[in-house]
Amino acid sequence: MEQHTAETFAVWLRDQLTRRDYDLGLRGGGQTKFAADSGISRATISRMLSGQGATDTRVLALLAEALHLPLSDILVRAGILTADELGAVQHPSPGTRRITPDEAADELGITDEQSRDLFRSMTETLQRKQRNRKGGRRAAD
Repeated sequence: MEQHTAETFAVWLRDQLTRRDYDLGLRGGGQTKFAADSGISRATISRMLSGQGATDTRVLALLAEALHLPLSDILVRAGILTADELGAVQHPSPGTRRITPDEAADELGITDEQSRDLFRSMTETLQRKQRNRKGGRRAAD
C-alpha cells in the first residue's frame, strides 16, 4: 500500500486544483481564488501545496467540501488515517460493540426485575474484577 506523506498529498492536491481550473502558476492567482472559494487561508493552502502537510481536521473538512470529496478520502490522502484504519471504522469487526448489562439482559430475555438486578450486580462485579486484573491488582474475593 502507498504511504501517504505530506509530499504525496501536495502532489495530489495540486492535481485536484489544476483539474478544477485553478491556475497554480506563479501569477495565475489559483491559490488566492481557491482560498476565497474554500474558506481556507491562502497561507495554509500554500503550506499544503509546498509539501508541509495538513493535520487540522477543520481545514481538511473545508478542503473536502470545496473539492466535493468525502472527508474520509481526504483524511487518507493527508495521512491522518490509513486505508486500513478507515476500513475498520467504516466496517467494525463483529463483537467489538460493548453493551450494557441491561442490554445484555434484554438480549437474553431476562425480564423479571429481581433477576435483572441480580444479573446487573453480577455483571458489574465481574467487570470490576476484570479491570483489577488488567491493572495488575488482585480483586478481593
